[in-house]
Amino acid sequence: MKNLLFTSLSKLFEAVSKTRSILYKKGFLKTQILDCKTISVGNITVGGTGKTPLVAFIAELLADNGEKVCVLTRGYGRDNSKRRVLVSDGETLFVNAKQSGDEPFELAEKLIGKSVIIADKKRFEAGKWAIENLGITTFILDDGFQHIQLKRDLDIVCIDATNPFSNYKLLPAGILRESLNSLQRSDVIVITRANLIKNSESIQNLIAEIKNYSNSPIFVTSNKIIHNSQITNQNYFAFCGLGNPNNFFDQLIQDGFEVQGTKTFSDHYKYTQQDVLEIEQLARDCGVKHLLTTAKDGVKLRELEFSMPLEIVESKLIFEDKDGFKKLILN
Repeated sequence: MKNLLFTSLSKLFEAVSKTRSILYKKGFLKTQILDCKTISVGNITVGGTGKTPLVAFIAELLADNGEKVCVLTRGYGRDNSKRRVLVSDGETLFVNAKQSGDEPFELAEKLIGKSVIIADKKRFEAGKWAIENLGITTFILDDGFQHIQLKRDLDIVCIDATNPFSNYKLLPAGILRESLNSLQRSDVIVITRANLIKNSESIQNLIAEIKNYSNSPIFVTSNKIIHNSQITNQNYFAFCGLGNPNNFFDQLIQDGFEVQGTKTFSDHYKYTQQDVLEIEQLARDCGVKHLLTTAKDGVKLRELEFSMPLEIVESKLIFEDKDGFKKLILN
């Protein structure tokens, strides 16, 4: 009965998505245009696909090319989702992770000196304000593929190699936000986490499958953990609150970390001191004295107290064809 309900809801979800897309395409719903270059980085599935490192990479690339860059993000999970928040003007952080959301705050710290970060559900209005007040010349829409009311010059879609489309069903029966036919709207496809797929044939099969729906150029990327080398020879207890936590744990093991135990929390989880106590007890149960988590989680842990050393690591994006991707973005 539950499967039947989910299947029915998926069909309804798909019908609404298709109708909305057609209404914008035919002009019945008006597209909003920012008077600036606009790049969208998004996906067609729920859960993490590795967008954040790609957004940061593009922002740094554009900033180094002389652009005044602004990342426009919804700021999921922040305290007041209806309020516009200037997370950073590119030089100064004005809020904390609770006020901005974890990913905007992570990006703001990473992109100091490179990019403005604004969290606002109404991204067109936020963009207009940023042009008038901050002299922005290029926007990056974070998680913008479904935000089709705002015109973009380049539409980039991330696809996670470890779980590209799951059961090929739309929400709530599957993980797809839209049908695979929506990939026709894309200008660029970026396959992420290819290094976590042991069989290279699987990547080639995925590329072939994507080409059934899109003629866009396809770039393949891998991830690598960036870390503080002071305590990397230790055994770790790893924890995170991500859309795809197992990808993080698998990446740690692939990059040589000795992970003796793990704990997962829901995506965008808001940690409490009680969570810290439970994590540390789980670590002790594994005979481990060092903890490890992601930068996204780390920004929400700063006001909490730890009795064990905590290492926070970041994920670096590695392109198979970095020069080709850079050329495409800059052109």
